[in-house]
Amino acid sequence: MAGYRPISLPSASAPEMSKYEIDTFLGADLTNNPSNVEDSRSPDCENMIRAVPGKVRKRMGWQIVTSLPGKINGYHRYKQSAPLVHAGTSLYRMDQGEDGPQLVYSGMKDQRSRSWMLNDVLVIADGKALLLYDGETVCPASEKAYIPTLTIARAPSGGGQEYEDLNLICPKFRELFLGTAEDKVYQLSFSGLDEGSVEAEILQKDGVWKALEANTDFSVDEAAGTVTFVTAPGTSPVSGQDNVRITAARTVDGYADRINQCDIGILFGVGGAADRLFLAGNPALGNYDWFSGYNDPTYWADSSYSVLGQADSAIMGYSIVSARLAAHKDSTEKDRCVVIREGNLVDNEAAFPVVNTLQGEGAVGKWAFGYLANEPLYLSQLGVYAVTSQDITGEKVSNLRSFFLNGKLLEEPGLDQATAFVYKDLYWLCVNERAYILDGLQTTQTDKSAPYSTRQYVGFYCTNIPARVLWEQDGALWFGTKDGKICRFHTDPKAQTSYNDNGAAITARWRTADIFGKNFYRNKNFSRFYLGLASAVATSFKAFARVQGIWEELFSDYVTARYFSYEHLCYSKFTYSNDDSPRTIGDKIRIKKVDKAGFLVENGELNEPFELDAIALEFVETGYYKG
Repeated sequence: MAGYRPISLPSASAPEMSKYEIDTFLGADLTNNPSNVEDSRSPDCENMIRAVPGKVRKRMGWQIVTSLPGKINGYHRYKQSAPLVHAGTSLYRMDQGEDGPQLVYSGMKDQRSRSWMLNDVLVIADGKALLLYDGETVCPASEKAYIPTLTIARAPSGGGQEYEDLNLICPKFRELFLGTAEDKVYQLSFSGLDEGSVEAEILQKDGVWKALEANTDFSVDEAAGTVTFVTAPGTSPVSGQDNVRITAARTVDGYADRINQCDIGILFGVGGAADRLFLAGNPALGNYDWFSGYNDPTYWADSSYSVLGQADSAIMGYSIVSARLAAHKDSTEKDRCVVIREGNLVDNEAAFPVVNTLQGEGAVGKWAFGYLANEPLYLSQLGVYAVTSQDITGEKVSNLRSFFLNGKLLEEPGLDQATAFVYKDLYWLCVNERAYILDGLQTTQTDKSAPYSTRQYVGFYCTNIPARVLWEQDGALWFGTKDGKICRFHTDPKAQTSYNDNGAAITARWRTADIFGKNFYRNKNFSRFYLGLASAVATSFKAFARVQGIWEELFSDYVTARYFSYEHLCYSKFTYSNDDSPRTIGDKIRIKKVDKAGFLVENGELNEPFELDAIALEFVETGYYKG
């Protein structure tokens, strides 16, 4: 045909080899769909935790150390003495040796308790009675309560100079009078005194107070609040100094319970000093808090309180941010979920004025507060939040820190019962026998789904951790359970025996994101699967693939990454290899004509560590996927 020119078409090129590789492991993403998870994160990494930043290993297990009757409600430590454990309604000193735990106090409330060291005394709050422990004995704070002096320079008929306020936890008070030669009747500030509570003293020339005898040297009219002396006390033998001191008691129903029924608190003071104890959590006065005297947990002045917001919105906990006190309220009052106060001196008296209030999601539980990387964290219905210096000067709490864990965390029932503890740069949040862990050593830029947060912590997810309360003891992480067990986590990552939960095997796994390749609509043929695995005396793994929604085992290895060690000799897992360096282990696989695939490696063997350094897969993209 005239004008016809043949067209030369390029020959088809061979498919290029593609690879999928992970050498940095940044924990769990339980929120995004597996198809949208970043390569460095996992939609399922149960019981894996940070080994070093960027690498992960199976978490170590725990063992039961002892048991006590009742729920484990609290752990309390006074200096270097044996710790106290609150179990059920009793407090035990955990002495070592044959005698074991010793009962030191009973009659506590059967709920979680807290404690603080203030002026060489351990103060314990359980919601029933504020307790004091001096290293030897435990007693209610009311038994050692400070007796305030209400007035000084008081005339027998009344008046005088106000000096101190009533003590809520103690009905007793004192008043100092300037006696006269003729007055026998001395009027106290209050009528309706407790029967038999009045004591009277007269100042002597040598400055010593002499106690007088009731019904012999003086009589009392409790209803009128008067003390009548048989002989007029006379003028003071020391010029300008009060010479009559009367102590009395006037019990007001509910006063002591304002303090005793508190179960949350924090140390704070003027300029941010930790020299006063703030308490809240009273169920009848949820938006009130009280502060103690300076370095004195036995004095709770009836004027030393604050009312924060609405009565139907309770204070749930506290944080210290930039030398300010942040009181976290529940989510009922969203326009002031965090109330910020400063500590100042006003006319030489401590004052704690409100300087800001923040909007946002309120705290959901009393027991989930902690400081991670110097950042105060709390649990809300929307996840774990941080209150930062930026928030303090703003209008809203916006720093969500648990975005990558929220997919499971927010589905947990009973979040108000969650308990938290910070141990070695890890914030452990435990609820329903599961732990949601934030890593203070690893953060990333905020996810697009949480745009107002400055960053997100790397997170991990662990199971079979029945913690009701957590604490650190002798360098290890401990926890107590609701059935009275006291358990200790193992601390040696190289020991085979560290990898069991009181004798039960721990299953740990890492699942990759779904792999779509460069072109999601192309067929993928996967041909190679390799792991970088840390060696151990005994370690192994199974590799799985998820194809068209079904998991199938690809291969396993129980030998290659083992090495011989006399110290940890196990004959059932004996090997002649002395190579303790990381191993590269892999095999050919055959997965053809799929649009995507997911992969998983798992170790569920008793007393076996499992540490991942890298994962790599090879595949080619060929024709168009037909479904």
